[in-house]
Amino acid sequence: MRGLDDVAVTLRQRMDGHRRNLEALVRIDSVSAAGFDPARVRASAEAVRDLLAAGGLEHVRLLEVDGAHPAVYGDWLHADGAPTVLLYAHHDVQPPGDAAAWTSPAFDPTERDGRLYARGAADDKAGVMVHAAAVDAWLTARGALPVNVKVIVEGEEETGSEHLAEFLARYADLLRADVVVVTDTDNWQVGVPAITYLLRGLVDCDVELRALDHALHSGMYGGPVPDPVSGMIKLLAGLTDEHGAVAIPGFADDVRRPTAAERERMAALDFDPERFRAEAGMLPGVELVGDPGAHVLERLWMRPCATVIGFDAPAVATSSNTLVPSARARVSVRLAPGQDPLRARARLCGWLEDHVPWGLQATVIPGAAGAPFLADPTGPAFTAAATALEAAYGHPVVYQGLGGSIPFLADITAAFSTDPGRPVPALLLGVEDPDTRAHGIDESLHLADWAKACLGEAYLFAELARADLTDGRP
Repeated sequence: MRGLDDVAVTLRQRMDGHRRNLEALVRIDSVSAAGFDPARVRASAEAVRDLLAAGGLEHVRLLEVDGAHPAVYGDWLHADGAPTVLLYAHHDVQPPGDAAAWTSPAFDPTERDGRLYARGAADDKAGVMVHAAAVDAWLTARGALPVNVKVIVEGEEETGSEHLAEFLARYADLLRADVVVVTDTDNWQVGVPAITYLLRGLVDCDVELRALDHALHSGMYGGPVPDPVSGMIKLLAGLTDEHGAVAIPGFADDVRRPTAAERERMAALDFDPERFRAEAGMLPGVELVGDPGAHVLERLWMRPCATVIGFDAPAVATSSNTLVPSARARVSVRLAPGQDPLRARARLCGWLEDHVPWGLQATVIPGAAGAPFLADPTGPAFTAAATALEAAYGHPVVYQGLGGSIPFLADITAAFSTDPGRPVPALLLGVEDPDTRAHGIDESLHLADWAKACLGEAYLFAELARADLTDGRP
């Protein structure tokens, strides 16, 4: 990009160090889910704090609320008259899953064929390092940034940002900005940068069914005495219809249907169902599910879906002819744009309670409730991002939705706004790609694309400095 050769050269020269920092972060198993050591999440926050401070950010510290994993904050606020940019990422990660299924250990970053394999290598410690690298390039090359920068690295994104209300109540004034930049989404393909303008929301709950106060011999009692595992299977099967779409009556009544412009954006993408099947690793003969009358991308981005993400029942390897006293499951539902997460969670929990078979005793515990996110990808901030990414990747940007969720986003963009109907713009930029397998076994980061993402953000600072981000706001 014209006039930024010194920044680009500095970034390239320092990428080896940024990779070492990324690998050091990845080695910290910062799983934020219940049942994992919270000290490891705190250790991750402390490592991010130290990394941001070493990179030249000021006022770097942990942000705390009671009962929550810590977030990390830092800033550089010396660009008089320039806009303020909030850079968002998260340092917590998903559980590794079956350790034996990983090709290399989940928290031992390993390079194979230009990809770095490890839990969190992409989602989202690569995003943390994009921010750190872009800031470092400017401060090293020029001693200053062209915009004011605030950085927030969250510690609870993977558990639905469950303490978000308390967090915003305490720190919203600290985090106010003119634009939010998020590095926690996908690119369309390797080498093809994307700006994501919609995300689904998320609700979940735990349900437990109990029949007995102790286990029983299945031959001596099976038949008249109900099996809680079978009851749970029967209950969960009713969540979806014959096509795999959410079947709870009224659940999707508030879904916002795609606009003509959104349908045009979907139609303009080079979407190939067979490529999609291959990227997902679908086996031969396995069908795509959801409303057969809707485009696959609409099902993925703009319709709710229900998933059983956890199930406690006897393992096959240690099973016996026994009726167990209880069974437990965790149900996660992604929400479409327009859906109210509190309404959706209440509908989900209420439906489960009302459809328990055979009089089994049920306990339904509500969990996360994160709102969907939808933006109009036009205006000066989006133009700046498109220009910067095209220069960094050498390819025009793609405008896309994603089926995933960032619960923090809708609330924090609205919290900064001086107009309740006009949140500050949020630029969702990719560090992942269709082969990343975020949340899955053998998660990985495409290292060449990661370097381009770092360069794209460095260019973005210059473009945002030239843009009028007020868009009519006082």
